[in-house]
Amino acid sequence: MAQETQSPAAPTAQPGPVEPEPAAALESQASTPAPAADTVVFKSLDELSATASTCRLCSLADTRTQVVFGVGNPQADLVFIGEAPGRDEDLQGEPFVGRAGQLLDRMMAAIGLDRDAVYIMNTIKCRPPNNRDPRADEVKACNLWFEQQLDALQPKMICLLGRVAAQTVLGTDATLGALRGEWHEYHGIPVWVTYHPAYLLRSPQQKQKGWQDLCVLADRYRDLTQS
Repeated sequence: MAQETQSPAAPTAQPGPVEPEPAAALESQASTPAPAADTVVFKSLDELSATASTCRLCSLADTRTQVVFGVGNPQADLVFIGEAPGRDEDLQGEPFVGRAGQLLDRMMAAIGLDRDAVYIMNTIKCRPPNNRDPRADEVKACNLWFEQQLDALQPKMICLLGRVAAQTVLGTDATLGALRGEWHEYHGIPVWVTYHPAYLLRSPQQKQKGWQDLCVLADRYRDLTQS
């Protein structure tokens, strides 16, 4: 996926969710009608995942191998969110399973966590062709699943991995450099922003900063879970 570069900070917009379009309007864009997720209350993540697996609310349904919903502990206090599935994720149906996923596993292990303790997901559930950034219409369509997924999880904190995920969830066009180093909120949930593991693989000189981010995240996590 296309990842962040360090550039001068841009003005930070007020954090907020991406507003979904009405289901009827989204369905008219798809080749096959899909469930109106914003009008259905799902009792569990499993129900939501099963319905999302057949989603055709945007054109990514035509190029994906499968929907990549999420993985981990449904009662997790901490949720990691990336931007979109890549090639390995599209093939295996699980987020963060390629080289970037292996680095994320090592990052979590360094602060005493693993995939069984957290939940991992992306802002959108289908791989964009050639790992391009998700388009605005794709983000809006998938937000129908994204918001209900987080509502079902009810995490105590969120860690956003990379520029695209941070800009999407926080509703801002600020750079990653401007968003790192301070706490944000999403629907009342504390949000921390750090580098995407794929970026750290390409830019190992930034790993020290990434480690510093993880240490702050770990401290806040311990405070929240031990209180």
